[in-house]
Amino acid sequence: MTAVLCAVAALLWPSSASAAPAAYANMGEAPPGANDWSCKPTAAHPRPVILAHGTGGRMAMWKTLSPMLKHEGYCVFALNYGAAEPGPTPDDTIYGTADLNESAREFGAFVDAVRTATGARQVDIVGHSQGGMMPRLYMKNYGGADPDHPERNKVNSLVALSPSNHGTYNLGAQVGEVLSALGGISTDGLMNVALEQQAYQSAFIKALNAGGETEPGVHYTVIATLYDQTITPFTSSFLVGPEVQNILLQTTCATATPTHNQMPINPSALWLVMKALDPHYATKHVQPCPRL
Repeated sequence: MTAVLCAVAALLWPSSASAAPAAYANMGEAPPGANDWSCKPTAAHPRPVILAHGTGGRMAMWKTLSPMLKHEGYCVFALNYGAAEPGPTPDDTIYGTADLNESAREFGAFVDAVRTATGARQVDIVGHSQGGMMPRLYMKNYGGADPDHPERNKVNSLVALSPSNHGTYNLGAQVGEVLSALGGISTDGLMNVALEQQAYQSAFIKALNAGGETEPGVHYTVIATLYDQTITPFTSSFLVGPEVQNILLQTTCATATPTHNQMPINPSALWLVMKALDPHYATKHVQPCPRL
C-alpha cells in the first residue's frame, strides 16, 4: 500500500530535479512552482515563462511571482546566471555579475533547454533590473529573435520590472542593492563589469540600443516605479519602439510605493505582470492597491 501511495505522489508532484537536463540539475534553490521539467504548456498558456533575476540576485527572489504563475497554469522556469566567480555551491555564489554577453549566451542556452523540454516554440520572459534588459541582448545578438523572419523568434514577449534599458546614473545604488540582497557582505569585487556595462549611456548600452530598441514580432511591457533610486532616472527603464507598453506603476495605483528591489514582490506591480502575460487576468482579478 505504501508503495502505491508513493507512486501516486510521484505522479501528482513530479520531481523537477530528476527531470532536469544535466546542466540544470543543481542550480540551487528554485522559487516555489518553478523548474518542473516535466511541465507541458496548455492551450490557455501555451508558452513557458522564464524568470530572470537582476544584478547580484538569484532565482529564489521570484518566491512571490513564481507560485502565482504556477497557480494560473503556466509552466514556470527560473535560473541563476552570470556568475563572474562561482562560489563553492550555487547558493554561495553571487550571480548577475559577469559580462552581460556571457550572461546572454548562458540565458539563451537555458531558453533552448526549456523549449526542448516543453515542446514550446516560444517563451515569455519576466525580468527584473538587469534581468529585464539582458534578454534584449540575447534577442539582438545571440539568436533569441530573427528580425528578417519574426515567425522564427524564440521569444514572444518580454515583461520587465524596472529594467536597466538605458543604464543608470547611480551605480553606487546598484552596489547597495546587491549588498542588501546578500546580507551586507564586503564590497570587494562588486564594482564589476556587469555594473560598469549598466552605467547610464555606457558604450555597452549605446551598442545595445543602436539601430532600434526592439525586435520585430516581440511584445514588450516595461513597468517602472517613481520610487526607484537604483535605476536613475526611472525613465531610463522605458523603451522606444513598436509593440512597447511603458507603464509607470503609480499611474495605475497612485498609492503603490515600491522601491527598485521591492518591485518583484509588490502586489500592484505583479498584477501588471500577470495582465501583460494574459490580458484576461485583469477580468478575474482587481489590481491590489493600498488605501490611503
